[in-house]
Amino acid sequence: MVRNFSYVSNNNKFDVETGKVAKQAKGAVTIKSGDSMVLVTVVGSDTPREGIDFFPLSCEFIEKMYAVGRIPGGYIKREGRPSDEATLAARMMDRPLRPLFPEGYKNDVQIVATVLSADENHDVGIMAMVGSSIALCLSGIPFNGPTGSVSVGYIDGEYIINPTQEQKEISKLDLTVSGTKDAIMMVEAGASELTEEEMLNAILFAHEEIKNICEFTENIISELGVEKQEFIYEGLDQELKSQIEVEFYDELKSALQSPEKLERDEATQAVGDKIVERFVDEESEDADEKKVEVLEIFEDIKKDIVRKLISVDKIRPDGRTMHQIRPLSAEVAYVPKVHGSGLFTRGQTQVLNIATLGSPSDVQYIDGLTDEEVQKRYIHHYNFPGYSVGEVGRFRSPGRREIGHGRLAERALEAVIPSQEDFPYVIRLVSEVLESNGSSSMASVCGSTLSLMDAGVPIKAPVAGIAMGLIKEGDDYSILTDIQGLEDHLGDMDFKVAGTAEGITALQMDIKIDGINKEILQEALEDAKVARMTILDVIKEAIPEPRKELSPNAPRIFTIQIKPEKVREVIGSGGKTINKIIDETGVKIDITDEGLVTVSSQGSENGQRAIEIIKGIVEEPEVGDIYLGKVIKIMNFGCFVSFGHNKEGLVHISKLDKKRVQKVEDVVKEGDEIMVKVLEVDDKGRINLARVVE
Repeated sequence: MVRNFSYVSNNNKFDVETGKVAKQAKGAVTIKSGDSMVLVTVVGSDTPREGIDFFPLSCEFIEKMYAVGRIPGGYIKREGRPSDEATLAARMMDRPLRPLFPEGYKNDVQIVATVLSADENHDVGIMAMVGSSIALCLSGIPFNGPTGSVSVGYIDGEYIINPTQEQKEISKLDLTVSGTKDAIMMVEAGASELTEEEMLNAILFAHEEIKNICEFTENIISELGVEKQEFIYEGLDQELKSQIEVEFYDELKSALQSPEKLERDEATQAVGDKIVERFVDEESEDADEKKVEVLEIFEDIKKDIVRKLISVDKIRPDGRTMHQIRPLSAEVAYVPKVHGSGLFTRGQTQVLNIATLGSPSDVQYIDGLTDEEVQKRYIHHYNFPGYSVGEVGRFRSPGRREIGHGRLAERALEAVIPSQEDFPYVIRLVSEVLESNGSSSMASVCGSTLSLMDAGVPIKAPVAGIAMGLIKEGDDYSILTDIQGLEDHLGDMDFKVAGTAEGITALQMDIKIDGINKEILQEALEDAKVARMTILDVIKEAIPEPRKELSPNAPRIFTIQIKPEKVREVIGSGGKTINKIIDETGVKIDITDEGLVTVSSQGSENGQRAIEIIKGIVEEPEVGDIYLGKVIKIMNFGCFVSFGHNKEGLVHISKLDKKRVQKVEDVVKEGDEIMVKVLEVDDKGRINLARVVE
């Protein structure tokens, strides 16, 4: 039976329909807001997947170009691999949902959000997140939801739920928050140096609306009478766990307190091997199954030890205090030949960032769910090779993690990147993770700041990033500054904060428990600010401000604004004129329809020469201007002279000399170069000249 539900609250309106399409899925809804429409489906297996130690949840966000009335580009004319935007949207669907499935649930669950229609003022990503929660609740799959999701803008001191595209362009904040009615689960934000208080209030403002969405979903579940599948987790074999703890607890605890990551990994692996050898009979028929069980117990004991050390003993695995940052170092100009480079190290996390400056023609074109292609002049790419964690890894196209971390680092610097008018370069940053033990994305932010300033990019202020963690046991909790990999893996929160000395520019938070409250969030933000200031001091010691001059390896860019009607003259018939300038000077030239001409060259001399040629083409001679010209035609009443760029004027015989001239050939002949002065430009553009005689 088709059922329809409508939600209206706080500038947030959407309609939900179920029972009409995709009826063979366990749960399916269409969610519509404005002219945007998303179909969200949920399917799940009836039995758990064997031999795995994780919950197999997959979230997919499918963009269809028909949603905006366009045909995909290329020869195939069919959607290919997901765009970065689709990948990020899928991650946003996954992050708040995953922690809300019951412990031990190993059944496959797949959530697919297909964008059927999209308009610019109703965010299909937010709709997919809300629809995912509703469809999950309708599926009967054990899920401790519902969740709600909203975006928040900040304009003139006012917070706005789900801002329009026009509002987003002037907003100081681009925030997405997801949570349950009781707690916040996920935060993702880019901001223009907001204070900690402004950011906290924005998150809390979003949560009030999330509570309403959760209540709306609960009403749908109640009205439709959906029953949730019962799931009972048998848990680990407590008797076996006790036996392992008796024999190996102290040895494992000692191994986990090794200060160096590789040393700690080797020590804990050695203990794990001993445990397997002691409790698994390799000759038995159920050896593989038993080994999986023993290793699960081993991981559980390891988690117990680390969490107890931090929450009770207030001891971190590497011996630091709760708010202590690992040793820091920053260096610029590490790599020769490139335009800018920065090497940032925090403990055993190290990132090399390279900045490359390009001409406007290097801009990235994004073919996404908009009415036209979007141009992007600031790009950040993040690479995480296997050797950074001492492992053999395959080199392939970037995965969701690489795309997500790259975008977070990109957003962190976006607020300080100079405008195109002030700095007409395309900027590409590449973060190469050379070593990783937690928070490589925030190290990428710091490395980006270093390389940009090394390249001479006039950023508004340096940006630094830090990752905060949380261990929460009941009402007791410990907030950790600068978490390492083990603390992230076994902890309850990964909270990344980036910003300048003035405020926050990016924020990302993922919760692995049932959410956090205002007090924890506020304390984490305050601790992150203290850490950020410490890191900024280290960055400024390496390079206090952007270099005054661009790297000699970077191209030089010159711009000139010409009248739009002159663009055709610069390009010439079939591009003949512009190609001739390029051939003569070796530069790259980009021209917009509005008449902005950008010339890129490896040296200043050729670029300036090209600009002078273009000036000559578009220049409109004025009375009194003097030029060096060339006689191109002799007439009995005077001569025609070519000057400037493809300009021509007449020197009447009476203007060839101060004295009377009987015959033009007595003074000049074809091919002579003479100085001429503009006497008149008539209404038809004809130019009268006079020969300049000393």
